Amino acid sequence: MTKDTKPSFASLHPDDVISLAEKVLGEEFSNLFRPLNSYINRVFELQDRRGNGIIVKFYRPGRWSKEAILQEHHFLKELQEFEIPVICPVSLVDGETLGSWHNIYFALFPKCGGRSVDEFTDDQWGELGRLVGRAHAVGSIREAPDREIMVPTSSTARQINYLRENNLVIAELQKSFFALAEQLIDEIEPRFSNVSLQRIHGDLHFSNIIHRPGESFFLIDFDDMVMGPQVQDVWMLLQGYGEDSLIELDMFLEGYESFHHFDKRSCSLIEPLRAMRYIHYLAWCGYQVVEDGATRVLPDFGTYAFWETERAELADQLERIRNSRNPFAHL
Repeated sequence: MTKDTKPSFASLHPDDVISLAEKVLGEEFSNLFRPLNSYINRVFELQDRRGNGIIVKFYRPGRWSKEAILQEHHFLKELQEFEIPVICPVSLVDGETLGSWHNIYFALFPKCGGRSVDEFTDDQWGELGRLVGRAHAVGSIREAPDREIMVPTSSTARQINYLRENNLVIAELQKSFFALAEQLIDEIEPRFSNVSLQRIHGDLHFSNIIHRPGESFFLIDFDDMVMGPQVQDVWMLLQGYGEDSLIELDMFLEGYESFHHFDKRSCSLIEPLRAMRYIHYLAWCGYQVVEDGATRVLPDFGTYAFWETERAELADQLERIRNSRNPFAHL
């Protein structure tokens, strides 16, 4: 980048990123510059002169407000203070954890290696339950007013409107798709009426839990932290539909309730939350198309075949919700 050229989020230059890291941390870095996979943000691995790995994350402009990002950072700091294994952003030379460079927010994190676990043992289900229970106990201490509220009439309605306003659904299927989406909200919204919301991870699946040999599991990637129901941080860890995973759920909740109360009635939200996840994922892919012109996740996004498949899956899930009994009544 030349001196007179304003940096672009889409094309951050290695020299600029390394120089920025040196400036905000007050130390020298090597020439290591390794782009990491991220579909929304821009993330790079750097290395200081002492050999320590540093991850620098540039937040996509317009995706989160400053207040929302800081509430994520504050949550991580609180979790760390309670000795819950998470990866906190490092403090910059000005004492803050969030910086701004040419109107692009950024943060730096220590590199923390580990691996994902594809299938948990019985003991690990209990360990995970204890870990998430401890995290939720901290999450319940205070609210995060600038984060997404995960209820159908808020987050899901906004995502449906995003798909509609940006004309992302193919024209021939718009009427039927959006009719189904509105029916979904009407069907599941009453089920959230008496559910308490709190700070949760929001996107807790296998890839966002890493295992370090000889240490605990670590919870990573709090980008999608929300105010939501506790069960949101449970159901994506299960191998299948809720009624097929009762043994794993029992083991998880036994560990969880050692540290935090769990409203077992909220397990009836698993299939509604799965349907909400369908919409969330489509809006997430659509956001990439609007911002970048394409999505690397789904190469056929936008085709008739793609939207017909998505419409059919949403219809099947709505039918499952309407016809299913509560398999968790015994819990």
